Amino acid sequence: MFHHLPRIGDRVDRLLDVLWGARGTDLMLTVGLPPMIRVDGTLKPIPDQPVLAADDTDSLLAEVLTTEQRDVWESSHEYDFSFSWREHARIRGNAFTQRGMTAVALRMIPRTVPTPDALGLPTVLRDLSMRHQGLILMTGPTGSGKSTTLASLIDLINTNRGCHIITVEDPIEYVHDHKMAAVNQREVGTDTGSFHNALRSVLREDPDVLLVGEMRDLESIGFALTVAETGHLVFATLHTNDTAQSLGRMIDVFPAEQQAQIRVQLAAALSCVVYQRLIPRIGGGMIASYEVLVATPAVRNLIKEGKTHQLRNSIVTGAQDGMVTLEQSLSQLIQAGIVTEQDAVARSLYPKDIDARPRHAVGVGR
Repeated sequence: MFHHLPRIGDRVDRLLDVLWGARGTDLMLTVGLPPMIRVDGTLKPIPDQPVLAADDTDSLLAEVLTTEQRDVWESSHEYDFSFSWREHARIRGNAFTQRGMTAVALRMIPRTVPTPDALGLPTVLRDLSMRHQGLILMTGPTGSGKSTTLASLIDLINTNRGCHIITVEDPIEYVHDHKMAAVNQREVGTDTGSFHNALRSVLREDPDVLLVGEMRDLESIGFALTVAETGHLVFATLHTNDTAQSLGRMIDVFPAEQQAQIRVQLAAALSCVVYQRLIPRIGGGMIASYEVLVATPAVRNLIKEGKTHQLRNSIVTGAQDGMVTLEQSLSQLIQAGIVTEQDAVARSLYPKDIDARPRHAVGVGR
């Protein structure tokens, strides 16, 4: 699915140029609206562009697909793909049908992988990524920057450790060059027939580090746990709304009679869970806020005993182990004048726990 088109069509090229110039992330093409771009999290129309008709979205999609891909699209009406755009970026695309008409979403992924410092990644996450074993779970909604955070951590390992990194992606987003590590990136649909085929063969490929992308089902979750237990470092993602919820969801996927065993496996394999959200910066741009749950002995016991609902208390009191709640992370961003209280509160499940007082006032009277 990753391909170099001889050149994409002029209309899509011009629209992507507008997106790039606006420092946006996504281009939406849907019938009944002009082309829309997402900038700092907000979707807005491109000025002076006409409303798209059904023929327009069909022809714009045709500008970015190869002949083979068009055949697949015609038979499925749901299609993921990616391609290179100029020297600037890779584009991750999804084409789908709504009310019988074509719609296209294109996401821009810059060529350079941001450093952990540039992303403000928690120190404990960098430290755990340099270990040789464990499961690191990235959680959060779609478009929260999980792929970028994982790419940054893979690059950190690639820069510092002589090892073999394998990624299984659908589709590949960031491309990694070999540095100290050998990096092999497998794309579902191009390099392997299915996600499950790739996972089944991965242990024969002698990996030290494995990125499995999204854990979709019982089989992929069970596989990730087994690989992490057998002396590998595994990165994976889930779509959930906080760190504790993601562990409960992983366990609940399994039949009741297997859940006790899975809790034991998860407690043994887990290194940390990170939940992240992107918040608009004051003055433009986006910044990530993080919640971090570290697998301390106390946390492992709660997982084993099925008490994942108590994990938030562990995060609240676990600062000395590198843990942080999303609300603590948001409070720091507000106090530093980076985000507004309104934007922070809108992204929190526990808004009462956000402390918006200026930094010099924090701690007064405590």
